[in-house]
Amino acid sequence: MKNPRVVVIGAGLGGLSAAISLRAAGYEVEVFEKNERIGGKLNVMEKDGFTFDLGPSIFTLPQYFEDLFARAGKRMADYVELDAVTPHWRNFFEDGLVLDLYEEPDLMRRELEKLAGEAGKHWKEFESFMGYARQQYGIIEEGYLKQGLDNLWEFLRYYGLRKIGKQIDYGRSMAEAIEAHFSDPHMRSIFEYFIKYVGSSALAAPGYMNLMPVIQFDYGLWYVRGGMYALAEGLGKLMEEMGIPVHLNAGVVAINRGGRQVTGLTLRDGTVVKSDLVVSNMEVIPTYKRLLSESPRFLKKLEKFAPACSGLVIHLGTKKAYPELAHHNFFYSGNQHKHFKTVFEEGRLPEDPTLYVVAPTRTDPSKAPEGCDNIKILPHIPPLAEGSGITHEDYLALRDRILDKMERMGLKNLRENIVVQDVLTPVDIERMYGSNGGSIYGVVSDWKLNHGFKAPKCSKKYGNLYFCGGSVNPGGGMPMAILSGQKVADRIIARQPPG
Repeated sequence: MKNPRVVVIGAGLGGLSAAISLRAAGYEVEVFEKNERIGGKLNVMEKDGFTFDLGPSIFTLPQYFEDLFARAGKRMADYVELDAVTPHWRNFFEDGLVLDLYEEPDLMRRELEKLAGEAGKHWKEFESFMGYARQQYGIIEEGYLKQGLDNLWEFLRYYGLRKIGKQIDYGRSMAEAIEAHFSDPHMRSIFEYFIKYVGSSALAAPGYMNLMPVIQFDYGLWYVRGGMYALAEGLGKLMEEMGIPVHLNAGVVAINRGGRQVTGLTLRDGTVVKSDLVVSNMEVIPTYKRLLSESPRFLKKLEKFAPACSGLVIHLGTKKAYPELAHHNFFYSGNQHKHFKTVFEEGRLPEDPTLYVVAPTRTDPSKAPEGCDNIKILPHIPPLAEGSGITHEDYLALRDRILDKMERMGLKNLRENIVVQDVLTPVDIERMYGSNGGSIYGVVSDWKLNHGFKAPKCSKKYGNLYFCGGSVNPGGGMPMAILSGQKVADRIIARQPPG
């Protein structure tokens, strides 16, 4: 019997993971990507001697990537090399406090001595919180992640009401749980902003999302040697060895269908590609809206899978280095809860955002000319929304406020030292990647809206249409996108096994 033929829309990390997993299981697989290179948001730009990672900048949970290579009978270390990053983060506050996060307990304890009050108390609070976070991580990993649970009902069946009620922190928001553990406002801000991994608000995300610090403190924080895009290159090499065709500059304009089944794709140049199954690495709502032209009534059912935040992505090349920066840095808002409410509840640009700032030359000096610095700045801002009234000039005004903030908080004369500058707005992000409203992280994690769940990996309308990537469970971020591709392959293998 001939093995089923699968076409994958999009060569983001989820799509690449699905293609590798399915090919390793015996399916015939082809990938169609609208852009000139694979990787999706894992992208790169070179300009005047500076090399900027346009998308993800942090590598975590290497075990999920290793699992993907193992499916193909390979070792990740033969394709991708990792370097540990230390400190994990450097945290800057308006009151002048600068505090680093370390994986090593002795170094972390020393950092906590910078806080006002009894140092031993802050360490006890930190240990208590990490014990709680590890409990949440262990429970969520065993089911939601490893079993690939896809909705609230699967969640209930796997865990049972007793475990959900007693062990999984569903009753509080992330911020409420953090407030219960930490007395110091700086520590509250730091641990609230771990929500940046999924582009949501700590005021709305369920408490169990406090599992995220475990990702760093227990499994390390890494940089891909040669630049983050080397991960895409390693996956591309593996796919070439496996004989998986990848068609670049091959935009898909429609998913073809017949009744309750999809039959293949139509490309931008009019080519029709037939297949037995379709896996879309394009986000769920844009897939249904743009490629299947579903009705407004159908799309309304998907509104709970609203986009996570977007970002104003600023890349700077400077003619001097800023030793004040670590590899990863955060410049905190003076009122972080106001920042969350402004972006996620009111849909407005923040006056004083918390900033994620990356200076990769701390680990990889090749990313900038000698004596220069490569700086990426990312504040979370609302995705595109009809009637928001946000203009391009508003984005530029936000950029100016951001540069003011960084100069005020330690990077003196930043403006006058800029020699290369590039800015991506939500409009650019939507155009480049087809994401919903220019979202960076897929679907928002919001207890009231979707109980913290993303969209399911299997279409409820078409029996042979599947999804992967940041808009489906388990969500956004590189390891979760890689895991989504593996788990959608597992669903396909269980439902429609190869011949």
